[in-house]
Parts: sequence; C-alpha cells; structure tokens
Amino acid sequence: MNKKCCELLKKVINKNYKNIRLDNMSYNDDEFYYEFKSDESVSENDLSKLEDAIMKLDNSIYVKLIRVSGVYFEGNANNEMITRIVGKGFKSKEELDKYNEFLEDAKERDHRKIGQDLDLFCFSDYVGAGLPLYTPRGTIVKDELQKEIERVCRKYGFQKVSCPSLADISLFETSGHAQKFNEELFRVESPKGHKFVLKPVQCPHHTQIFASKLRSYKDLPIRYMESDKQYRAELQGAVGGLSRVYAITVEDGHSFCTRDQVKQEVINMCNLIKDFYSRMGLWKDQWISLSVRDYEHPEKYIGNKEDWDICEQMLQEVSDELGLNAKRCEGEAALYGPKLDFMFKDALGRDIQIPTVQLDFAMPKRFNLFYIDENGEKQTPVMVHRAVLGSYERFLVLLLEQFKGVLPIWLSPVQVNIVPVNMKYHDEYCRKIKQILFDKDIRVEYDDSKEQMSKKIRQSNIMKNPITLIIGDNERDNNLISYRKYGSEDTYSISIDEFIEFIQDEIKKR
Repeated sequence: MNKKCCELLKKVINKNYKNIRLDNMSYNDDEFYYEFKSDESVSENDLSKLEDAIMKLDNSIYVKLIRVSGVYFEGNANNEMITRIVGKGFKSKEELDKYNEFLEDAKERDHRKIGQDLDLFCFSDYVGAGLPLYTPRGTIVKDELQKEIERVCRKYGFQKVSCPSLADISLFETSGHAQKFNEELFRVESPKGHKFVLKPVQCPHHTQIFASKLRSYKDLPIRYMESDKQYRAELQGAVGGLSRVYAITVEDGHSFCTRDQVKQEVINMCNLIKDFYSRMGLWKDQWISLSVRDYEHPEKYIGNKEDWDICEQMLQEVSDELGLNAKRCEGEAALYGPKLDFMFKDALGRDIQIPTVQLDFAMPKRFNLFYIDENGEKQTPVMVHRAVLGSYERFLVLLLEQFKGVLPIWLSPVQVNIVPVNMKYHDEYCRKIKQILFDKDIRVEYDDSKEQMSKKIRQSNIMKNPITLIIGDNERDNNLISYRKYGSEDTYSISIDEFIEFIQDEIKKR
C-alpha cells in the first residue's frame, strides 16, 4: 500500500511542480516518503491538495501526507537541500479517519506546544537553533527531576561528581571519540591560543577522576554520576524542539568494577532503570534492544574481539535472567561496547531511546586505568556506562507527551495556586496563606491580577496547576482553605494545618 501511494505521490509532484530532479522514493510497512528538488516550494498548506490528487488517481486507496521537511540529498550535508514529503497509506476510509483522530491527539500531546503553553522552555534566533532556554517554570521541572534521579541513584551506590564542559582534544583522542565523532565536535579557540573541545560525552572525564589516586580491589565498584551539558554538532536540518538539540543536558553515570562484578552491576543498573521509570508512571509498553556490533565492519569500534564476545554474552545472560526479552540489533552498539537500550514511544508512536546500560572493556585500557588486586598486581577495571534519565530534553519529550503536560504535584512548577473571590476583601488573607505555604517549601503562586475569579480559575486549569485554592468570606472568617484538584470540579474545605499536612503527603508520593 505504501509503495503504491509513494508512486502516486511521485506522479502528482512531477505533474504539478516544475523541473523535478534529485528525487528518491522510500517506503516500508509504516510509512513512505518521496524527496525531490523543484523550482517551486512545497509547504504544509499544499499537503491536502496533494492528498486529493493522489486519491483521484486511484479511488481504492486512502492517503495521509504527514509532514514536509528539508533534508540533504543522500543525507550528505555537503549536498543540496531538497524537499521530503512523508505519508502513510490506508485501505479504507475508516482506517484513515482513525489515523486522523490519532494525529489530532498527537498534536495536543506535542511537547513543543505543551512547552509553550505551560511556559517551560523557549528558543531564540539570537541564541541559536538547537539551544533550548529553560524558563523559571521549566527550570523548576528540570531541577526537581535532577533531585529525584540523584536520590534514586544514591540508593544504588552512586556518588555525584562535577566536571568542566571543556577539555583538551587529547582526552577525546585517547577515548576514541575524536576519531569516531570528529564532525560532531564543537571546537573552541581563544585569541590567547587556547584550543579546547566542548565535551560531547562525560565518560572520559570520569576516567580521570578514577585515575586521580591509587585504587584497590576493595574499593570497587566505584560509581560516579553527573548531570551536565554536553554538546554535539548535529546536522542543522535535524534539530527541532527538545528531541534533537546541540546543547544536551545529560544525566549519566559510570561504574568501575572488576570482571567478576560486571554482570551484577548490569543487573543493578537495569533494576535502577525499572525503579525510576515505575516511579514516574512510565514503565509500560517499552521494549529493550540488545545493541551489538556490526560484525562485517569491526573497524567502526575500539577494543578487541575477545572482549566484545564476553560483553555481548554477559548482556544476553542479563536479558535472559531478568526476562527482558531483549531484541538483538546488529550495528547499534556503542563505540566501545554493546549495550541494552530501553525504547519508549513518543506521541506519534515512534521509538525514542532514553535509558541505556553499556559495557566497556576498551576505554579503561586506552587510558591505562588500573586497580591493585588481592595479589598486589595491577588489573584493568571494566567500565559500565549507564543513563537512567539520560537526556533531560528527550525525557521531557516523553514525560510531557505521555501525560499531556499534567505533571505530578512533586514535579509541577506551581504546586498550589491561590485565587481570591474578591481582591478587595480577600487579598490580605490570601497573602497570609501564600507566606505560610512558602515557609513550608511549597511552590505557591497568588493570582492577584484584576481578572474575574472565573477567568483566574480557568487560567489555573490551563496551566495545569495541581491544586487551586479558592478563598472567599467563609475561608477568611473561619481560617479555612477551600481547594480543587486539577481536572475536578469538587471543592473541599479544611483548616490551614490540615491542608499543609495533606499537600505535604501528596508531594511525597511518587
């Protein structure tokens, strides 16, 4: 079906647009795309007309053109930019209607729309595309996520470290990243002769903390965690929203352990991932990839074959023991070793990879890392790389789209919003409540605008505030609080002390 739709789209484009060249078709069971260069531009506004033209050519099929975008010819940034139109074919109008409903829901779930509506992040042409700016509200969400992931990781023995965003190029030459990802590095120079690289990953920095002092086998495993910015020079046409950016806020960690400890360390990391995502209400419908090397092209990787064989076997055993049913995906391994990638779905049902556990026998050898074993001999440790929350940006995409921007109260930028019935008579009591809640470390706002009460309540719901207080004569005169939960019209009246106990209990829930 998609093949036929793609061929018909090609006919329509060649009939209606001038001087078509550099064209290419691609299709699979999920969707198709046709890309081309033309003397005329094609916009989102043209898609419905193209759909009608396709279905006129063959009234036995139904088609939805999903998006139009610019891409480089043959995926090479040195080539011309061409137009790509992506679509999907259906056998019946009912299937098409159902898909259109799905797309409408996806629009409401789009993290870019939610981020703008809830004032969480923004972009600026002056700052540059692919460089998100977190607003005060968005920064609260990001900071609370960091506190939570660090709290969970500490339970599994991780200690927080902090490394600079710059490094000498030699660090990444030794790690292998400079050769593998040369075109993705941001190089920084100064008039005084400094030559640095903005860090694309954090693992080489962590090796140097391990190497800073003599280590004994009794010290292992040693586990470091860090949340910090990383920088990668993505293709300019590929960045968009928070899904793909140049400045990535990454939460990851690295364990240094003996070979005998590796398997248990991986099991612990998988349990950590399940623990965190279950707490977030996101542990559902995911699948796991056992990402192994491309056996026909070993030159893509660092390390020796024997170590790779051991690592891949270990991860397979972990998958079997934990019942992960990991799907073996050749050619998806990291530069230095195989990995378990945890795959989730975005609003459009596309796979989005966030958590990962990766085995690495190669990098410790390249940096000459060692510990002293029980016999007083030098031994090379194994590195276990892991990301639980991973990229904060991608995680926010998943979180916002899964829950349509309705965040749990512990994570919400504003936990309690106060609305007075009448500013003239209730302002003083509202300010008193605000100060009491503020002193209890509850994130509280007071809407003291000149708008009507009903509009203030609507605005509180639009901002998806978990709790809205409605304060009138009864509340002021009897030292009470009346509140509504988001999504409910029910109002409850209780004392201030009871409300504080209630809200604190709600915030503790995960």
